Amino acid sequence: MQRMKNPAVLVPAAMQPIQNLMAATRTQGVPEELLDLVHLRVSQINGCGFCVDAGVKSLTKAGETGERIGVVAAWRETPYYSEPERAALALAEAVTDRPAAVPDDVWDAAAAHFSEPQLAAILLTIATTNLFNRLNAPIRQQAGSW
Repeated sequence: MQRMKNPAVLVPAAMQPIQNLMAATRTQGVPEELLDLVHLRVSQINGCGFCVDAGVKSLTKAGETGERIGVVAAWRETPYYSEPERAALALAEAVTDRPAAVPDDVWDAAAAHFSEPQLAAILLTIATTNLFNRLNAPIRQQAGSW
């Protein structure tokens, strides 16, 4: 059972800047599907059912295959992801799982595939997804409830 309304809804001035930040990440030439895969993986790590549900729906709507959506948690063990996608997913996991700096090998792999503005967009997507996850999980935001 959901504990309360989403904090970003309860503080109305908060939602629009968060949405603007998410929209800005889509302007740096990173494929939207890749950003959506990153969002899904971060949400899986954080156990945010609402965002996992939203990520699956977004990827499905974009035409992603069931294989790619269904096994993103095991991306290392599957052949479904390109090298740039693998680099972005590794970066997403490192940023989300580690309170310390991202390891050099993970950073270097991502930097080999993306420009600095693109890396910025990916990092902002990861950070904003973490923000949403950390709002939704404690209040038990229900999947499909927005």
